[in-house]
Amino acid sequence: MRRLVAVGAAVLGFALFTGTAAHAAEPPAEFGSDWDDPRTADQPVSKPPTPSCAVTIVDHEFRDFTPYTGTYTPPAHCDGPWNKVVLRMETSIAGRQYDRLGSLSLSGVTIFKTSTAEPSVDGIRWAVESDVTRYAPLLTRQQPVWMLIGNVVNETYTGILDTRVDLTFYQATEEYPAAETSDDVLPLADARQSDGELHGAVTVARNTERLVAEVYATGSGGGCEEFWYGTTPPDTGYSCGTAADGPYREVQVLIDDQVAGIAAPYPYIYTGGWSNPFLWYVLPAPRAFNVQAIRYDLTPFVGLLTDGQPHQVRVRAIGVPAGQSGWDTPTNFLVWRDHGSARTSGGLLSHDLGGLRNDLTSSVEGDIHHVNVEAAHRFRAVGYLETSHGRVVTTVEQALTNHNEHYWGPDESPDGQHAVWTDTSTVTVSGRESAPRVSRIEKRFTVDGEITIADNRLTTRMTLGDYADETTAGTGQAPWSRLANTFAGSASWTLGVPRSERHAVGESEQRYRLTGPHGTCYDHRIAQVNGTITADELRCG
Repeated sequence: MRRLVAVGAAVLGFALFTGTAAHAAEPPAEFGSDWDDPRTADQPVSKPPTPSCAVTIVDHEFRDFTPYTGTYTPPAHCDGPWNKVVLRMETSIAGRQYDRLGSLSLSGVTIFKTSTAEPSVDGIRWAVESDVTRYAPLLTRQQPVWMLIGNVVNETYTGILDTRVDLTFYQATEEYPAAETSDDVLPLADARQSDGELHGAVTVARNTERLVAEVYATGSGGGCEEFWYGTTPPDTGYSCGTAADGPYREVQVLIDDQVAGIAAPYPYIYTGGWSNPFLWYVLPAPRAFNVQAIRYDLTPFVGLLTDGQPHQVRVRAIGVPAGQSGWDTPTNFLVWRDHGSARTSGGLLSHDLGGLRNDLTSSVEGDIHHVNVEAAHRFRAVGYLETSHGRVVTTVEQALTNHNEHYWGPDESPDGQHAVWTDTSTVTVSGRESAPRVSRIEKRFTVDGEITIADNRLTTRMTLGDYADETTAGTGQAPWSRLANTFAGSASWTLGVPRSERHAVGESEQRYRLTGPHGTCYDHRIAQVNGTITADELRCG
């Protein structure tokens, strides 16, 4: 998408706060040199009322592509066990700057990934919180810290990202017991990029009984893969006509050259995306400030890995044109051990990677081009493990679909898209002495947007959806949750003029709804007009 890249280039937890109470205000007639600080309607990270202490692990101004390095030392006065560990990143920036992608790791384990807001002349500040309790095994000892938010500062792009990251540890008590986490948290060892894929290795403990991979996958870098869902075959004449097989993308994890998991990547939109930073200045697109890891349950393969030897791992985004860069896929592993045995053993009972359906049609009706995609893929693996509590059989089933309609007119105005992705994962664990435990999560992502240019005014209209239904059966309680995180908005500005003459206007709203059993509910809506918050409503909680 040529205009998207030129105007909104991005180089590349859970809640975002501004530190001040939001309130309805009379909006200005158009955007000025300042606007309200960015925020989201996401549910805040819940925190127990127990003693806590905080450790600052990053305090740095990001001006270029030099990473920050430091050392994390566990808190001296609350050394665990912990009920909750919360990461908080606070950032301020003023002037002019593109959106940037950032990543934070400890000993090579990525614990947080983010993108940034684009600033006003007068400056903005925001904070993001993320629940990082699952990394507690890593946090019990000193670790090297590495963080990078790649940035460019010169006479034109003046914004410096002043960033601080704290970890707050909430001690466990009888009423708020220690969190249940994995035993080990491992990075992808010897990680390197080759032929567009991430290569490395993992060595797990000999008594491993469960293994989960995390992949923080993002299409990024300012090129067409940032807008991978809008790429087309080269013969269509579209500016991002780079992908012979069209826009279908899938993130796969391979162990010893065998596909061990498939997933649909989330269609991230950064704060300069779709040619219109005015659409995202105050309310970013869902997940933009807190990139979430894709999780792969690799337990069916554990019986092949407990020999104490390193095993080869590859992570790849299929559908990317040969030699094309633009995907970032840092990968971690969470390992649970069988503490009743020195060695678990087992094998793979079945492995079925179905054929990929990727039906692409291209047509022209009048002066409007159309590229439509109907895609689907399935995966199933069954493995067994001999443990101290008997034989355990784990079945992982994954099903992906993608419906994608892309259309554009002369000079790519209009340029519109309607896309829906579904990603369903079911994990069934069966043992000799217990009923099967079935965990199922159904995710659905939606993008419905259009760019038009008329009378030298560019207008972007957008609706987005991030949905997830999650259930667990066989535990006696049958917990469930339902998420609906939606965004809708539009913004317009004048092309080819200085900032002060753009006469930009825009309005948007985000609504975050999370429901669960026994009437639990969180429902938060925020709306803004021309950079001013006009509504901030908490409807249940």
